[in-house]
Amino acid sequence: MTVISHPSPNFEPRRSAIVDMLVIHYTGMPDGPAALARLCDAEAKVSAHYLIEEDGRVFSLVSEDLRAWHAGASHWRGETDINSRSIGIELVNPGHEFGYRAFPDAQIAALVDLSKGIVGRHPIPARNVVGHSDIAPPRKQDPGELFPWQVLAETHGIGVWPCGEPTELPPEHVVLAGLAHVGYDIHDPKAALTAFQRHFRPWKVDGHLDAETIGRLRGLMRILR
Repeated sequence: MTVISHPSPNFEPRRSAIVDMLVIHYTGMPDGPAALARLCDAEAKVSAHYLIEEDGRVFSLVSEDLRAWHAGASHWRGETDINSRSIGIELVNPGHEFGYRAFPDAQIAALVDLSKGIVGRHPIPARNVVGHSDIAPPRKQDPGELFPWQVLAETHGIGVWPCGEPTELPPEHVVLAGLAHVGYDIHDPKAALTAFQRHFRPWKVDGHLDAETIGRLRGLMRILR
C-alpha cells in the first residue's frame, strides 16, 4: 500500500493521550478531488487523518498524533470529544445525497491494509471500530448500509459482527440499555436504533424495533461481555 502525503492545515493537538477509536466516513461529495480539496481547505475547518480514493490510493492528511476534525458533535461509550481519541478515515463515495454506491474492492482492500496498521499502532478495541453514523445517529448516515462491516470483521478481524436469531421483543427500556451498553447515544431512541441497524442489520434499515434487530443486538451483547 502506497500512502501519498497531502497535508491538511486543519488539525490541533490532541486532548487525550489515548487513541482508542477508528471512525470510518464517506466523503458525501460528487468526486474525490473535490473531497480532497475540502479536507485541505483551511476555511472549511474539516479534515480526517486519511482519505482513500475509489481506486485504492491513500492520502495522508493529518498525522496520527494530532487531532483531526472529522467527528463533529458525537458520542460513543460516554465520550463526547471523539476527535481527540480517534483516527478518522474518509472513503471517497458520493453518499446518499449524490448517488450512493457500493465501495470498490480496491478501496476496501486499501482500507483493510490501512486499518490493520492503525489498530496495530494504537490500543483500539474491536468494539471501537465504528462509522460516523454510530457516533452521531441523529445527523449522519455514513459510511452507510452498503459498507461491508461483516467482511471487515469476519474476514479481516477489524471491528465486530454479531450473529443472532430473531427473538421476542423485550421492553423498550431494556433495548435502550443494550444500545447504550454498545456505545450509542440514546437521547434520540429511533436514531440510535436506525444507526445500529445501518451497521449491524444493513439489509433493512427502517428504525423499527423487530425480532431480527433484537436478535442482532443480543448477539452483539454476547460478544461485548
